[in-house]
Amino acid sequence: MDNALAQLDWSLIQVFVAVAEEGSLSAAARRLGASQPTVGRQVRTLEDSTGVALFERVPRGLRLTEAGAALLEPARAMAEAARQLGLAAAGRDAGLAGTVRLTASVIVSHHLLAPILARLRAEAPDIAVELVPSDRAENLLFRQADIALRMFRPDQLDIVARHLGELPLGLYAARTYLDRRGRPATPEEVFEHDLVGFDRDDRLIRGMRALGWPAQREWFATRCDDQAAHWQLVRAGCGIGVGPRAIGAADPALEEITLPGVTLPALPVWLSAHERLRRVPRIARLWDALADGLRPALERRPA
Repeated sequence: MDNALAQLDWSLIQVFVAVAEEGSLSAAARRLGASQPTVGRQVRTLEDSTGVALFERVPRGLRLTEAGAALLEPARAMAEAARQLGLAAAGRDAGLAGTVRLTASVIVSHHLLAPILARLRAEAPDIAVELVPSDRAENLLFRQADIALRMFRPDQLDIVARHLGELPLGLYAARTYLDRRGRPATPEEVFEHDLVGFDRDDRLIRGMRALGWPAQREWFATRCDDQAAHWQLVRAGCGIGVGPRAIGAADPALEEITLPGVTLPALPVWLSAHERLRRVPRIARLWDALADGLRPALERRPA
């Protein structure tokens, strides 16, 4: 079987490792940036090529068969060798022309990145950008993205990170909502209003508790984990929500609610890329464009 493995397309080996480690086609597809049907077809191709069943179905996904388990460690070694080879080759690319894959949070992608990327298109038309709006942490080590714009400091080895600053947050509501319900002047009055929050994501609740507010999920009359949809709910008048001030201040439909003595925490903004790719000209060009373009939206604070 090892002989058969050595003759396979290396991309199929990466699929095999991803499915084995994730335990399901859907999770492997998310990790690989592919569709579930595509991953399923690749697994079948792999099994046909090796002549053995590598996985068996279990209630919650897929499990390695005995034959599959015997191939996992050799496959991991081959997948890692392929990854290192790809990074080494990409890191020696001296051309400006080509594609850069960028991932950023959904709300930043929707509201802050478009003018930056449009300016880059005008200044460097040979660079193609693939934007992946996602609140998941795409893995830079596996080239799911070339550059990541994240609200936390990455801790993976071989990743270069730069702290750009802090994205201030504010309390916002639609002007039409505040005209109807009144403008709160204290935290206690805010909590008497309709609130827009997240569903399963508890970061907002934890942040409110850190300010001394005993927030509960039930406080939020409207809940949604998709940040772009969450912001539209606030704009439509569902209630008061939290969002970046750089976005709220630019929206005439919204009004910021300021409370004496209350300052909401800010979100740290980090740029990151694999150390072997950071100096590739087109990646460096997009990196600098993002750092310069986001400067007006950020506060400067020590990392």
